[in-house]
Amino acid sequence: MNGQLRARLQAVRTSYWFIPSLMALAAVLLGAGMVWLDVWLGTGWLKGVSWYQQIQADGAREVLSTIAGSMITVAGVVFSITIVALSYASSQYGPRVLTNFMSDRGNTVTLGTFIATFLYGLTVLRTIRAGEDQGFVPQLAVMVGMVLALCSIGVLIYFIHHVPQMIHINNIVARIGKLLVEDAGKHFPDLIGELDGDQDSRADIPSLNPDACCVRATTTGYIQSIDEADLLECAREADVLVRLRYRPGDFIMRGRILADVAPANAANDDLRDAVRGCFFTGKKRTPENDIMFLVSELVEIAARALSPGVNDPMTAVTCLDWIGAGGTEFARRKLPHPVRVDNGGVARVISLPVNFARFVELSFGRLRHYVAADMIAALHLLSVIGEVAAECRRPDQVDVLRDEVARFAGMVERKLEGADLHAVQRRVAELQALLARGPDDIHEGQAEWLGGSA
Repeated sequence: MNGQLRARLQAVRTSYWFIPSLMALAAVLLGAGMVWLDVWLGTGWLKGVSWYQQIQADGAREVLSTIAGSMITVAGVVFSITIVALSYASSQYGPRVLTNFMSDRGNTVTLGTFIATFLYGLTVLRTIRAGEDQGFVPQLAVMVGMVLALCSIGVLIYFIHHVPQMIHINNIVARIGKLLVEDAGKHFPDLIGELDGDQDSRADIPSLNPDACCVRATTTGYIQSIDEADLLECAREADVLVRLRYRPGDFIMRGRILADVAPANAANDDLRDAVRGCFFTGKKRTPENDIMFLVSELVEIAARALSPGVNDPMTAVTCLDWIGAGGTEFARRKLPHPVRVDNGGVARVISLPVNFARFVELSFGRLRHYVAADMIAALHLLSVIGEVAAECRRPDQVDVLRDEVARFAGMVERKLEGADLHAVQRRVAELQALLARGPDDIHEGQAEWLGGSA
């Protein structure tokens, strides 16, 4: 339940409406607070402020009405511009990138600023009364309203600059790539270190009994998160071993097997419900617990860029650079072992963690078909694989890259011809010779293109 609550809170925090709603509520409270402060202070404080000219009731109404009316108009324009930018980005780079735009702080703060200024003006405007005896003009509140209007103008200028920056392809790719690199460090904080002292003593994965109980899903959707801490605790309390069938990012249909529990006689209804409660599903994939979703976004942008209708290999090169940056993080970090043990060292959960081979297959492997048909992108992909290989610390990692290069070479022979084919084949031969050295002997000085531009 804690995992589901965290997932829901994360979804709320990254939604398009959350920050504007908070700013709108804060504006109403600020307006009420400033009016109360004006009532408490009175107008005597104005005598000590020689530069401020006291405003009358009609003038205060006019100022606040102008501010409120203009702000709601600008808010509509800002929302329209945002929708146009989202439509453009979705059509050009793929609908999955909308997840990044919807959580963009610049867009949400801009919309929230104009809505907040509008509501502040309305809140203060209703308290203004004309007349000598019962008249009331909140001088301090009107002054704050003018300050908010000036701030809104500054935010509008920022937004005009932010929109073209937001839909620039290099910035889009860089934002996704930085999230990939940061999430790799956050999810896998430990570096591999020395090979001899880094072997996991839990290398053997325990097998389940053939009569293990199946826990079936009761919902349909994408698995957005799995609360492994709660799952481990449930397995410990019930003294069972749980094997997961899915990982975050996978699509699950109702009735499919989520997990296996052994021994079967310990899997009562309460335990099955507890296991199901550790899975949170939604309508879409999210990058919070599904790091491969970020890789899929980069792959989608690169594949679109290399399609015949677009033919933009330089965008694909940019995506490959950031995929390579993520690959180097995966190569140098300790990835989790499938077996999770409790405090007593007893195996309780067998998961499906992300590994280096899966990263290579979901990135370079899925782009293999598209990149092989373009000489520029093909040469750069081989350079990026060389950069990743230079960070590998294990022989199995180099073996994965060697197999990927062999598959890519076979695809290139079917896609290219002439001088383009010969240029890529020469690079393939150089990279294969580099990978044959092993993880301890690969460095930048062994190829003139390694560590530089392709």
